[in-house]
Amino acid sequence: MAGLRILLAASEVAGLAKTGGLADVAASLPRALAARGHRVAVVMPYYAAVRRSGVPVEKTGAALPVPVGGRTLACRLLRTRLPNSDVPVYLVEHPPFFERDDGPGRSLYQQTMPGGYKADYPDNAERFTFFSRAVLEAVPFLGFTPDVIHANDWQTGLVPVFLNEAYRTKPGYRDVRSVFTIHNIAYQGMYGTEVMRLTGLPGWLLNPAQLEFHGHLNFLKAGIVFADAVNTVSPTYAREIQTPDYGCGLDGLLRGVSGKLSGIVNGVDYDDWDPAHDRHLAATYTAETYAAGKAACKADLQKRFSLPERPDVPVLGMVARLVSQKGVDLVLSAAPGFLDLGCQLVFLGDGDPEYHDELNAFKARHPDKVGVFLGFNESLAHAVEAGSDLFLMPSRYEPCGLNQIYSLRYGTPPVVRATGGLADTIVNATEENLKAGTATGFSFDEFSARALYETVVWALYLHRSRKGDFAQVVRNAMAQDWGWDRSAAEYERLYRKVAGVTA
Repeated sequence: MAGLRILLAASEVAGLAKTGGLADVAASLPRALAARGHRVAVVMPYYAAVRRSGVPVEKTGAALPVPVGGRTLACRLLRTRLPNSDVPVYLVEHPPFFERDDGPGRSLYQQTMPGGYKADYPDNAERFTFFSRAVLEAVPFLGFTPDVIHANDWQTGLVPVFLNEAYRTKPGYRDVRSVFTIHNIAYQGMYGTEVMRLTGLPGWLLNPAQLEFHGHLNFLKAGIVFADAVNTVSPTYAREIQTPDYGCGLDGLLRGVSGKLSGIVNGVDYDDWDPAHDRHLAATYTAETYAAGKAACKADLQKRFSLPERPDVPVLGMVARLVSQKGVDLVLSAAPGFLDLGCQLVFLGDGDPEYHDELNAFKARHPDKVGVFLGFNESLAHAVEAGSDLFLMPSRYEPCGLNQIYSLRYGTPPVVRATGGLADTIVNATEENLKAGTATGFSFDEFSARALYETVVWALYLHRSRKGDFAQVVRNAMAQDWGWDRSAAEYERLYRKVAGVTA
């Protein structure tokens, strides 16, 4: 079967610049697609973070004229490669927009304000209008004409619009099709209607059926309306976002385009996340040797968080952005009960200042039972996955989630709320599923501290009193395969359908 030509556009790529899960997808999916025989390239902004990453960057000789708001801004197109691959990454260089993440409190999209709160850069609309247009301008310099441009999240939401409305009649663009992935519908890129002037698009497109959303220009809506296919990062999330509870105001639109909407669960990179060869761990282990290996990792985790090294005490671990979405409030509400059950708790994450304060205060009250690390530490994240007995992930909503999939491979049964990708990846340890030998973790439906607490009580009962059943859950979990080749095969089918290429 003939290979496809794919250009993936994303505002961040792991190994080069990263703030979240989008970057992992933008790095891993192209590698997996290339391994399946497709010709793939990636395009992203050239941030200061890319320069700091130390990857070799070369000039392409291409200078792109990018029209924005009546002006034509120049940018250079640079090139590097995805780490550990031959997949080219094209870098849109325009320092006034993209090289500001070079100081304390300044990231790819936001800056830290007095009081610790983060605020978007005020010119993000202009920055990513520019980038979306640059993606289309870069096409003649790729060395191939893409069958599909795969845009991701609101930062590239205008790519399908520009393709249809400004480039379709230009040589080389007639047969290019577009796929748009929603990684988190809560982030939509909504700006005042004056931003329409920056796009250079016809003003009549700013109407409720296309770009306008409650008096704003909505970049995410733009991608949904104009892309040939829309997908999100799990089948359950694709269904959820068509409801008022999860659609963030776009549920009606998504129901209307449900024929082109699908869900594909993200993969994980087992080269980085596998206890059999994880260099971050005190001991490596497999499904056959996990008992001894996890015991060593648990002792190491307790030591790293300055907790008593007691093998008999269950450790509940959490690695997350400390924001409302992740259910941090549920964990904090239930946490005193977890301590009463004889547990230790460890937290790793960064986020809202009020959660920082609450976690620090909780740790101060229980220094021998609670460990907290505010910020992100790659090595410690691996240690929490391997050394915990249960992993807490009670999200309010979760488009896909990766940590629960890591937890499966590390033999640390996740305790999740059955939403989005969590529902699609975890088989609840009910008596029925235990008997069938299919359980891989623990889940609950109601978003409440009580439901979380009761689920942990059940998990601890199995851990302490039905060790054979708990061991079976661990072995089932470690046997799961959520690698990227599975996800890439589903994207390949989607691309072929959109491009009309079957052979």
